[in-house]
Amino acid sequence: MKRALVSVSDKTGIVDFVKGLKAAGYEIISTGGTKKALDEAGLAPIGISEVTGFPEILDGRVKTLHPKVHGGLLAVRSNPDHMAQLKELNIECIDLVCVNLYPFKQTVQKEGVSHEEIIENIDIGGPSMLRSASKNYQSVTVVTDPADYDKVLNEIQTNGDTTLATREALAAKVFRTTAQYDAMIADYLTKKEGNEFPEKLTITFDKVQDLRYGENPHQKAAFYKGMKPQYSLANAQQLHGKELSYNNIQDGNAAIEILKDFEGQHAALGLKHMNPCGIGIGSSIEEAWDKCFEADSVSIFGGIVAFNDVVNVAVAEKLSKIFLEIVIAPDFEPEAFKILTKKKNIRLLKLDVTQEVNNKFKYTNVNDGLLVQELDTKKITKDDLKCITDRKPTEEEIDQLLFAWKVVKHVKSNAIVLVKDNMTVGVGAGQMNRVGAAEIAIKEAGEKAKGSVLASDAFFPYRDTVDAAIKAGVTAVIQPGGSIRDQESIDACNEAGIAMVYTGVRHFKH
Repeated sequence: MKRALVSVSDKTGIVDFVKGLKAAGYEIISTGGTKKALDEAGLAPIGISEVTGFPEILDGRVKTLHPKVHGGLLAVRSNPDHMAQLKELNIECIDLVCVNLYPFKQTVQKEGVSHEEIIENIDIGGPSMLRSASKNYQSVTVVTDPADYDKVLNEIQTNGDTTLATREALAAKVFRTTAQYDAMIADYLTKKEGNEFPEKLTITFDKVQDLRYGENPHQKAAFYKGMKPQYSLANAQQLHGKELSYNNIQDGNAAIEILKDFEGQHAALGLKHMNPCGIGIGSSIEEAWDKCFEADSVSIFGGIVAFNDVVNVAVAEKLSKIFLEIVIAPDFEPEAFKILTKKKNIRLLKLDVTQEVNNKFKYTNVNDGLLVQELDTKKITKDDLKCITDRKPTEEEIDQLLFAWKVVKHVKSNAIVLVKDNMTVGVGAGQMNRVGAAEIAIKEAGEKAKGSVLASDAFFPYRDTVDAAIKAGVTAVIQPGGSIRDQESIDACNEAGIAMVYTGVRHFKH
């Protein structure tokens, strides 16, 4: 008779699974709460203590860590010496293990949970059994995911056992599971000790979905989410439209990162290729959208828009007149939703913009390596600005400079942004030289450049950018400062009678 050891925290489907195993001739061994659940279902499993000849001790901390368990799992069936040792020691083989682990992840995420409770939810015996069974997958079936119960039962009922290919796949899944489990524990304890950059780093993610393709149709791709996503596209609820693509997710993430810097204001933004093409703020969400659209009504075509307020009918009617890939908002008024869903393919995403940004670090993979840095969450206020020109900026100019600074932070370097009347009027992104970025922004702004303010994500290496801004009619400039030629730019501003302020902070974005 074949034997199965069943010990699960998540009891979803376990009774039916064990019924199927018993019907297929398996003897069932179980532990603790699982045994109780199976007893209540009339399945009468053998208790683990009957197998080991030793009681469960230390409040259940030790029950399966025993040679009669691990010997029965690890013995190589084709090795005569192994089988002779089992016989001599009166150890019986265990042919199937069904184990899932203490809910460490769910425990860590509970509000107000104590350190002691978290530690008690570190499973020791479960991973040990899973690893032993997986190492011997040639002979042992190991199941840790309730989603696999039906497949395993079907193969046993059809063939008398699972196939080698299935056992191998299940073993690989187990090691992915235990690796993630250990990574979560390591992450918790590492953060508790305050070690931000440990000597070894393992990060773990759960798959959200397979994607149709990556950046281009010939590239495969999938989307994963972190251990505790909060303000994340992975937490957005898709209300309408076709499946998100790789590029949609990249752009959507960039959009919500920008939106977070405009808390407390009615803000609307348009985005293409991870760069904002228009951002507006106003006294209402409709005014914010009008400014956003006016900022660049050409580039927004086929782009993504995001709002930090509910989309109403007035805004929805305007959105419906242009081709958009995605609209992200805290919610949509019912009538506004009806208007937008007349377009079959537009994706409508609902996201709580009041959620906190849970992740502190940004991860960027390079060939066979990983770069880790703190997220750029540095904020600048009026009090942080240092005026270094003869003319001081007006209060209105200061407001516009701070707005421009929030935007330029999210534009690919080299970045120049022109702002006027609470809207972007020109965005120059990702250029190899700063004056080139300025020329793009100025050309895009056209006549609107007159009376605008300019933000630069890093210092001016030469005065040429300032000269171009002055010629276009810019009245004030905000930049980090720090160039060995700063005085040249200051002189240019003084000669033209415009204001310039330093932030002392740069915002490179590669």
